[in-house]
Amino acid sequence: MELDKIEKTLEEKFTRELSDAKKRHIIFWYDENKEFAEDIEELNLNNAKLWKLTGNNNFETKYQLEVVDQESNYLIYSDKPEPVKRENWLLDIQKYSDIFTANRTTLIMQEFGLEDYSLRYVFNKYEKFFDNKKRRERLKKYKLNDYREENFDIAIISALSMLRMPSLENAVKKILMKGLNEEDNRYFVDIKKFGDEDSFWRLIEDNYGYIAQDKSLKGLMRFLITTNLHHNLKESFPKEWEGYVAERENNCIVFLDHWMSHSNHAKSYGNLSREIAQEINLKEYIFNWKVDNYLDCDSFEDFDLAIIDRLKANLLDDLDEFDRYQEIIIARRTKHWYEKFEEVYEAIYQVIELFKYQKKYNKIIRQEKSYDFFNTYLEEYYLIDKAYRKFYLAYDQIEDKELIIELKDRVENLYTNWYLQELSTKWSNMIEEELIDNWQIAGIKQQKDFYREFIKETVEDGERVYVVISDALRYEAAAEFSQLLNAEVKGATELYAMQGTLPSYTKLGMASLLPHQKLDINGKGDVIVDGINSQGLKNREKILKVTEEESVALRYEDIVQMSRSDLRDVVKGTKLVYIYHNKIDAKGDHAATELEVFEAIEESYEELDLIVRTLKHGLSAANIYITADHGFIYRRRPLEESDKTDSVKIDAIEEKRRFIISKDKANIEGTLKVNLDYIFGDKSGLTAIVPRGVNRFKKQGAGQNYVHGGASLQEIAIPVIKFKNDRSQNSENEVRKVDIRLTSISKKITNNIFYLNFFQSEKIKDKLIPRRVRLYFEDESGNRISNENIIIADSNSESSKERSFKEKFTLQDLDYQRDKDYYLVLVDEEDNQVYEKINFRISLL
Repeated sequence: MELDKIEKTLEEKFTRELSDAKKRHIIFWYDENKEFAEDIEELNLNNAKLWKLTGNNNFETKYQLEVVDQESNYLIYSDKPEPVKRENWLLDIQKYSDIFTANRTTLIMQEFGLEDYSLRYVFNKYEKFFDNKKRRERLKKYKLNDYREENFDIAIISALSMLRMPSLENAVKKILMKGLNEEDNRYFVDIKKFGDEDSFWRLIEDNYGYIAQDKSLKGLMRFLITTNLHHNLKESFPKEWEGYVAERENNCIVFLDHWMSHSNHAKSYGNLSREIAQEINLKEYIFNWKVDNYLDCDSFEDFDLAIIDRLKANLLDDLDEFDRYQEIIIARRTKHWYEKFEEVYEAIYQVIELFKYQKKYNKIIRQEKSYDFFNTYLEEYYLIDKAYRKFYLAYDQIEDKELIIELKDRVENLYTNWYLQELSTKWSNMIEEELIDNWQIAGIKQQKDFYREFIKETVEDGERVYVVISDALRYEAAAEFSQLLNAEVKGATELYAMQGTLPSYTKLGMASLLPHQKLDINGKGDVIVDGINSQGLKNREKILKVTEEESVALRYEDIVQMSRSDLRDVVKGTKLVYIYHNKIDAKGDHAATELEVFEAIEESYEELDLIVRTLKHGLSAANIYITADHGFIYRRRPLEESDKTDSVKIDAIEEKRRFIISKDKANIEGTLKVNLDYIFGDKSGLTAIVPRGVNRFKKQGAGQNYVHGGASLQEIAIPVIKFKNDRSQNSENEVRKVDIRLTSISKKITNNIFYLNFFQSEKIKDKLIPRRVRLYFEDESGNRISNENIIIADSNSESSKERSFKEKFTLQDLDYQRDKDYYLVLVDEEDNQVYEKINFRISLL
């Protein structure tokens, strides 16, 4: 203990004004516990002398004070108890002297500014705690106003748990997070060593209801988590667990909810909950329970594993309650473990989507005429390609793929053996009937007419147009990106489609998108645009300048590396800007990376979004078009021999896995021959030979899963996204989130457990985007007093019932005042800002 406090107190006593009878100050200090025996020599008194009693120097002391030195102030120190009167040699001197008491407890209380010595027993309890200066300083920082025993106990436990502010809830959480082995738990060891273990367990019992003969951290954790399970489980609660449940559940529920809601503490909770799940043999019980009865339970990850297993089993058994399965997945989105299993749930969701489509079409793709067939793909069938892509995006991120590996096989069978086979066969039949002699479908915009159909008029009106060409951005991906762009950027977004050129490969697709009068192909396979070779950026810029002198061609990589001023200088004075972007094809066209093609689509979304925002904000671009040179076919399952078409030796100008361009009219079994006069002019003599369906020509080398060049709908349905910038201050093109409103009328709470109703005001559409909010109650000081719920308002349904939410709240067991305000707080999760704060009164019955 530092002596500065003692020095200050003694100095004050020695400098006090003397009474009439006194000539000096003599102070006796009996330190019977020897608390300061080792430190006494360090005592530095300016106005007094130190004299130590040894037990054998009483006469010497008396002589010193009464004969030798009758003037000086003296501190008479003894490390022994004060003698009884009849044995006290110095009693006559002591009668006109003062007694100084300096036990540690008193000094500590003085150090904390306390004069109410009735609290001494509380401080005495933590004598070992106060031996350490750092512990004392940590406690001081709490600046306690209320030193009642319970508050002080909580403060001590909090300090030993290294908390910045005192909180029983946070202390208990932090202690448990250190592990359930009490000998290895640093915080709990410190509580036993420097705190008071009995006080700790008394606080736990009073606040959480944990009563046990042999209390332990493991028992406490089991008690808390089992109580939470009891609150949410709709099954009969196992008798073996009844002793683990609190009579008053509220505080346990709120405690665990706060812990589970804290993102930084999820890992520790997961480890502990797995330990408890194993101890109570949870899996054995879940196996016999119905999913609906534990759908709201998220105390353990075993519930999610069980739900995943049930969904998988039902799908493999062809039980087609698809809407119900998706409702289950949607219900789990707001639960604690969803984030861990998000990719698994998303993969299953997309499996269900695929199964629903197969059921909808009764496993049959109907044969249609070209115009209807093409439009049916744009309206319906493309969603199957999207679901397949979304499945693998999720599946590839799953760590434990064994969870749903059987579903992967079903997906491949459905997509490859049914959908691709059925769709491409019917489409090939239609081509053979209608498009062999003239590839163009009447009534459908053609890729070769892109400039004339979409760009020419705007440029001629004097407005600048930006054309972004993303290599292999197929229609289904562009449709999704169009929705994302519409929901994130102010402006009007429209999606169109064109019939792509055949063969559907880069050289011809890129050339077709340029303004031109005539397209040719030379013997090397180069596509010539109005006499200019279309290969390379510089040549494409030359071609643009033939139609519009004020033109420039750029690469995506150039744009993102330029400063805003440099980019402005590059496009200054131009009317036509072509920007080339290559992410999808760059991945797909290489055997080493073709497995990453779906991931490349997601990356393309980010890069295309960056282009649009750069043009919109940096250049005030008003007219932006996003299109592609071709689409692609992709399947994950390796090709079998039946998926390959034999090729024959012919004089080919260009030859790839999905097409041959030749003047040779040779008949090759399993192929379609399409006249190319539609693109290269009458009497070109050229033919495109493409495998029927989605087959590939046999060729050496790897890289067969990702292909393009053929006549499939996935390859030749070319997207055009038109984005019109909106510079107005207020408009219908402003992106905004849907509103979430409380619909419960009463703002008075009369029970610790209650429900509130909420409503998503509008359905998701166009510029109305989803909103995700966290909801909880707090008091006037901002302290959370309830569990936390999450609402994901993302319904696109017209039905008000499907946009309604009923949320269950549990209040902590506190002394609620009827005349005080409490608040329901809605926090937007995206920006973590309070969306709405609603006043409530609490009057518990």
